[in-house]
Amino acid sequence: MRTFGTLCRLTASAAFLWAAAGLLPAQALAREAVRPGGLVRLDGIEEVFEAPADPVGRQTLDDWDCRDAEAVFKEPKVGPVQRMAFEEVVPPVPPEVVPAGPPVDVPRSLLSDDVWQLLPDGVMYPSYLAGEKEPRFQAVWLRGPDGIWRWETALGGRMSLLRKGTLDDVHPEGWELQLEGAALARVQVFEESAPLDATDYRIGFLSVWREGPWAFKAGYYHLSSHAGDEFLLANPAYQRINYVRDSAIFGTFYEVSDSIQIYGEVGLAAVDGGAEPLEFQYGIQYSPQGPTGLKGTPFAAVNGHTRQDDGWITSFNLVAGWQWRGRYSNHLWRAGFQFYNGPAMQWEFVGRRETLGGAGIWYDF
Repeated sequence: MRTFGTLCRLTASAAFLWAAAGLLPAQALAREAVRPGGLVRLDGIEEVFEAPADPVGRQTLDDWDCRDAEAVFKEPKVGPVQRMAFEEVVPPVPPEVVPAGPPVDVPRSLLSDDVWQLLPDGVMYPSYLAGEKEPRFQAVWLRGPDGIWRWETALGGRMSLLRKGTLDDVHPEGWELQLEGAALARVQVFEESAPLDATDYRIGFLSVWREGPWAFKAGYYHLSSHAGDEFLLANPAYQRINYVRDSAIFGTFYEVSDSIQIYGEVGLAAVDGGAEPLEFQYGIQYSPQGPTGLKGTPFAAVNGHTRQDDGWITSFNLVAGWQWRGRYSNHLWRAGFQFYNGPAMQWEFVGRRETLGGAGIWYDF
């Protein structure tokens, strides 16, 4: 037993001498030699322990009792508290990824309302979805009671040239100058040589104001109609007319909700070739606003167009299908069905009536 006691004292003496010589750090000695009675607490990043009244904070041989060959740690002599601080390593936080462009959910009131913009995205006053003479890109295949398939096309669009208003491309507010234009042609696509029946050419400039759900336009558009050469060759008895409208136009567009819009407009024109001065256009459409993503969303629209021509002839146009909207540009792509009843969709043939049905695609800037 005495041998074990001697061995215990020698072990403690060796540890003390190593610490005194600086070969064993005081912190390691405290962790290895100090039993729970000497370890006060571990507080966050600071390890705190009570050390005996030793200038260097190390344990002394008096703190060891090797009776019965068992090293039993006695309560150390309490001295000043030594506080050892350790730096906490915190991994860097990656920066938040912010998508380019203004987020669509930013309140409109937080965006500037007095900024001049050249050729901005979006328009304050859009083309009517079911308007048969609205400028856009389209390709629609329609069949009449005569069994002939007609390819009604449009090559053009509506765009903002200059704007003073908000930076919101989806719901811009303020004032803007718009340019509109299109060539609206009819081709008998499945007939021999696919003859061109006629083309209506339209161009115009509009001054537009928008605030909240209300939009207003005032401006001018020119429309002239021309029969196709192949149609004239196939119908030598047809007397070509020079249908022309140079029209002042006033319109209003109102968003009843984020999905439903109504509109109405009136035109007063200087005319030629069988055209008369007055025309009215009006309608309602279901077209959810804002980005749709790849899944898209349904749409439907009805348009009425009443012209003084030939005793106030009136057209009814219905379109319905699926649509996709861009996130920042608000450009609109649609695919669906169309039904039309009324005066000839090509105004070169004023005075005629037709009923057509089919399907197509439409793209609006």
